[in-house]
Amino acid sequence: MSTAIVHAGVERIGAWMELVRDVRDNFPGLETEEKLRQHQETVEKFMRRGEAICALEGERVVGALLYSCKHGMLCFLAVDPACRRRGIARGMVERMLEHMPNGDVRVQTFRQGDPRGASARPFYLSLGFAPDRLSDFEGYPEQDFVLKR
Repeated sequence: MSTAIVHAGVERIGAWMELVRDVRDNFPGLETEEKLRQHQETVEKFMRRGEAICALEGERVVGALLYSCKHGMLCFLAVDPACRRRGIARGMVERMLEHMPNGDVRVQTFRQGDPRGASARPFYLSLGFAPDRLSDFEGYPEQDFVLKR
């Protein structure tokens, strides 16, 4: 089945959240139903601003990406585990960059040595992102990566 990469509107929120529920263990801050509800509200705001991209196979969301033009930031990126290593994440990031104003783009990911970052860190490096300052999210240690443009 072919994969379409499109901007996501609020009509996709149900399918989007199905993917998020499937991958939530990979993301700090999505541990509880309350946090998932808050995440859904955030996703809907991004969708209304036109800063949400998804990968579709039929009506199923197999990839999800949120970004902020105002902050020059890739805010969330997830791909269905069964659909990884097919270029979906790369395609979504490339689509995002087409719509991002010129300037650096930042993303927070896992720190070196964190098993959760075993695929994320090399992926961002392959796109030209470089490790930057250490940070944390919801008390979880992370590292900023930056793409100079």
